[in-house]
Amino acid sequence: MSIPLADSQATEALGRALAGTRPARAVVHLRGELGAGKSTLARALLRELGVQGPIRSPTYTLVERYPIPGGEAWHLDLYRIGNAAELDFLGLDGDEATLWLVEWPERGGQALPAPDLRIDLAQAGTGREAGLEAGTATGRAWLEALREKAWLQPLSAG
Repeated sequence: MSIPLADSQATEALGRALAGTRPARAVVHLRGELGAGKSTLARALLRELGVQGPIRSPTYTLVERYPIPGGEAWHLDLYRIGNAAELDFLGLDGDEATLWLVEWPERGGQALPAPDLRIDLAQAGTGREAGLEAGTATGRAWLEALREKAWLQPLSAG
């Protein structure tokens, strides 16, 4: 599924739509160049899930954890890691994460759980383009829920 995003508000709207249809447990890989909107999308999704207070970028901490309904969200930014073995020191083995939002997942390799949903963000003219691809049955159901509930209509109209 490909979605045009005219501006950062459209990227935020996509994050809110994802939050409104998310499954109980999910892993999301966010891919794209610097400035493509990965953190913007993640922040909007977390805010829509009720995260209060600052939502910090995990660029230097590598992982930020947030309580959300039904568990905990882990927002990872792997841009600064040298290799996947560095993830062993983050304590990401537990089942307490019900939502993984992983920026730069290609740097984590096989140390990360497989994505239910892959989101590729790229510059497209004056805006962005989001490519959403399901990696599992959970991801396919998530994309179907987005379509069925018409969460994406405001994005295409803008």
